[in-house]
Amino acid sequence: MTEINAARTSLEDVEEALKDVIDPELGVNIVDLGLLYGLKYSDDDGALLIDMTLTTAACPLTDVLEEQVGKALDGVVDDWRLNWVWMPPWGPERITDDGKDQMRALGFNI
Repeated sequence: MTEINAARTSLEDVEEALKDVIDPELGVNIVDLGLLYGLKYSDDDGALLIDMTLTTAACPLTDVLEEQVGKALDGVVDDWRLNWVWMPPWGPERITDDGKDQMRALGFNI
């Protein structure tokens, strides 16, 4: 095991940190919205690789969300890269039960 592997934050802890990233339009975190498609560490350089989507490909908030991801991961991982994924497209079936509860609390009928 290399030193990089020994010092890695668990993916569960990374996912928990990403719950601090709130979709500015819907007011629910990206994990419970189902926008997070995958997390893994690169075999090449040890960076965290994040596969993520948006509710629509035309959403203008990629910069805002990327900035929030950076703040959420500060002190959690040293290096990360975000890969925007469009297939399969996001759908409301990806929202977790917690996400649905959060949306109901905000007045959404879901």
